[in-house]
Amino acid sequence: FLIKLTNYGTTMDLCVTIKGVSFLLQTGMGILGNTVVLLAYTHIVYSESKLLPVDMILCHLAFVNLMLLLTRCIPQTMTVFGLRDLFNDPGCKVVIYAYRIGRALSVCVTCMLSVFQAVTIAPAGPCLSRLKLAIPSLVLPSFAGLWLLNMAICIAAPLFSMAPRNGTVPAFTLNLGFCHVDFRDSLSYVINGVALSIRDFAFVALMVGSSGYILLLLHRHSRNVRGIRRSHGGGAETRAAKTVLTLVVLYVSPVVADMRVFFSSCYASLSPFFIISSNKKVKAKICLYSDSIEMYLQVI
Repeated sequence: FLIKLTNYGTTMDLCVTIKGVSFLLQTGMGILGNTVVLLAYTHIVYSESKLLPVDMILCHLAFVNLMLLLTRCIPQTMTVFGLRDLFNDPGCKVVIYAYRIGRALSVCVTCMLSVFQAVTIAPAGPCLSRLKLAIPSLVLPSFAGLWLLNMAICIAAPLFSMAPRNGTVPAFTLNLGFCHVDFRDSLSYVINGVALSIRDFAFVALMVGSSGYILLLLHRHSRNVRGIRRSHGGGAETRAAKTVLTLVVLYVSPVVADMRVFFSSCYASLSPFFIISSNKKVKAKICLYSDSIEMYLQVI
């Protein structure tokens, strides 16, 4: 019996170690990737004084994904490794609210990216032509609207968040390990869940629909579009469309499992590397940084 307990304890320790290392690698990779993307776009803004609409959206996506990783994955990693009492009640309110907003904006900005890209590559028409011209002026108002919407929807998080208490976790409580979200009663629990589900479903459905439209356009008109847009710089639009599709697939495909936090955070960790690999401007800035660092090290 003692041997069985010892083997069970060893197995549990191994599982905790693997889980902790996985979270640590994912968090570190995600923070590094999103930071590099933000620095590259900062340099682009400094050198070119403007960003294209798709670049503005990708930059904002990197920011909200970085916000998500900092507010959820770092505390989760520390909790997995056994650290306790990370936050008091006010700290939990701030962290949970920031995480909820970051997660929501990750969905919404990815949806915005997909919709804007679908409009960009769609065949021109009387109404669509005016919308195409208006896209640059719609980006910042869309950001503001999404922030205000999600700050309002996520307002329950700081109201019900608190530091973990000793003893049994009450019913209708989301136990995040480092913080609890105690909804007090079933009504507030259900209302919060329904509001978040409706928002997520609406944006994911719109995201999938616009991405399906992009796939349809690329499939039907691949040869004609390639010939026409190569002379008008359309190759960049096609690459951007493929990047959008990759980001959307990456977002909607994770399997919900016991490590749902790990899987849900994969998007925030992996998306910057797809941006880096597919965006020539960002890749050029990173190559410039690496060359500068190499020259500096040679001088030293």
